[in-house]
Amino acid sequence: MKLVKKLSSSLFSPIPVSRDRAIGISERLAALSSISSSLEYLHQHRNLGPGGLNDWEIMRQTPESRIPAVQKLTDAVSGRRTTLALHATRVACGLGMLLPGNSRWRAAGSLYLGATTTLLQARHRYGSDGSDQVATQVQAVTGLARLSNSPQVKDALMWYLAIQANMSYAASGWVKMAGTKWRDGSALPGVMRTRTYGFEHAYRLTQRYPRASRAAQHAVLAMECLFPVVYLAGGRLTRPMLGAAGGFHVVNAFVMGLGRFMTAFPAMHPMVAYTAAPRTLPAVAGRDDRMVRTALALLAGGVTGAAVLATQRRARVMAGWPMSRTVTTRCGNVLEYDVGGKDLADRPVLVFNHGLASTSEHFAWIVERLAFDLGQPVVTYARAGYGPSRRVRNAPYTLRESVDDLEDLIRQALPDGRRVVLVGHSLGAELNRRTVERLGDRVAGVVYLDPTHPGQLVRSSRQRKGSELFTESLKDMARWTRLGTGALMSRPRWVQDLPYPYREKVFALYTDSRLWTAAAREWEAVHGEFRDFDADLEPVPAPGLVVAAQVTVDIDPDQLLMYHDIARAHREAGRHGEVTVVERAGHDTILSDARHARTAADLIAAFVERHCAPRTGPAAAVPAADPLEKGSEEK
Repeated sequence: MKLVKKLSSSLFSPIPVSRDRAIGISERLAALSSISSSLEYLHQHRNLGPGGLNDWEIMRQTPESRIPAVQKLTDAVSGRRTTLALHATRVACGLGMLLPGNSRWRAAGSLYLGATTTLLQARHRYGSDGSDQVATQVQAVTGLARLSNSPQVKDALMWYLAIQANMSYAASGWVKMAGTKWRDGSALPGVMRTRTYGFEHAYRLTQRYPRASRAAQHAVLAMECLFPVVYLAGGRLTRPMLGAAGGFHVVNAFVMGLGRFMTAFPAMHPMVAYTAAPRTLPAVAGRDDRMVRTALALLAGGVTGAAVLATQRRARVMAGWPMSRTVTTRCGNVLEYDVGGKDLADRPVLVFNHGLASTSEHFAWIVERLAFDLGQPVVTYARAGYGPSRRVRNAPYTLRESVDDLEDLIRQALPDGRRVVLVGHSLGAELNRRTVERLGDRVAGVVYLDPTHPGQLVRSSRQRKGSELFTESLKDMARWTRLGTGALMSRPRWVQDLPYPYREKVFALYTDSRLWTAAAREWEAVHGEFRDFDADLEPVPAPGLVVAAQVTVDIDPDQLLMYHDIARAHREAGRHGEVTVVERAGHDTILSDARHARTAADLIAAFVERHCAPRTGPAAAVPAADPLEKGSEEK
């Protein structure tokens, strides 16, 4: 009994580590990570040469910074010889950091290792990982702490790193908890089957002992989510939690090959032990804990700022454009739409329908080309739940609801008998195709921009494999943006590629939870309907043009076959059906890249002129060269 009490007392007791000892242990563990990292790069030096994974002539084309001075500095240290020399000095410096001692010169070693890791980040875009980032933070903190003569400054720095450690574990755990794979126990077997991190023997064990596998996954979840409890019960939970976290990294090192994680993350543990120990212990008697109050104040300020920013962006999202109009559909949904171009009664109106998790503003380049340059009458709108359009209907969503909405929009927004050309991107193109029968002779033509095909989950293995991950991603985006994390999202490159007046609006839409909630709702209906689709497409009684993105068909040739299937549905109805490919365009850049969008716009204008516009009367301006005469593919 006494032995049990003694073991329990040893296990559930604070760790009395002093300030200098905590700094020394952390900097040595971080140095081990840097040594391991540099030795790996030296061993794989062939990847730095021409054609290698980290060939600088290729890597420099995607700079880490837009600041010219930073680019020049990165370029200066990224030559093959310079890179190898830096790694050699890093190994020597790291070995020196492992020697005993407590002098301020050790600060220079830690800061050098952290600075060179940052400097070489662009050089080793493929191969660097989270352990390098953690080691850099530890080295920055320990280096600055060594330079300071103030115990208060040292404690503030150590508290900063301890808070980072708690955030890294807790955030990782709660993010895992939000998904279904970790909760149902399928995450670990899935990881063990991958080529990158998999381990066949471990995978077989998960299949042989499924209950033990689920228990292990739930234990990892509990450790990560509950890691901050180290600060409860007077620090008596510090040893069990740090032991569990350290064991987790050791297992990852041997099973998943994440060797650097075994030393990088535990390098933060001494700071956690130091800050979790009660100040009644002699080793931490003089600790300054004001950093905790400062961090809480900053957190409160950050949450308040994020709430204000989210409110401002929501107001921008719901405001629409100055000349926007609305219609109320049979479903009760309120759709907001915009019109543009010249009101030429003898010309069909181009009605644009955006894709999944997209906006009507994605068509900005195409609409500006068609409406402003060529005078084509156009209508753009946001589907119910996107942007300022409101979904009022309470019934479960189906694709038919969006088809009903589109039909009602056209009938209410345009005069009776006014003909239309339906232009859609991705899912919007499929919804347009389903609306043709409803509108009858009012449809003068249909344009599909890299469209969705209802059989893609059956015919394309790539689409089928990615659909499950896409489902989880959309749910996660909807969930986390509802919690206000949109304020933390960085502006994607494609937003900057749009015309300047649209950028702020589109970014507000992109970070707002309404877009992701609507997308998740639509995708659930799409996935449920498409996964069993094995029928032929119904003939479409209108001329059709499929504008495909080259990147899409290069990655997945099955998509090109399905695009021809769509065009064939128009020809079976005795109408024109054609497929053309926009060179170098991707699924999204066919809209966001000005060059590709202009090409797509000219293809649309030529198609309308040749197959949708009346042969008599004033003709709208079209490009002198007919882009449909070049690059088209028919089958």
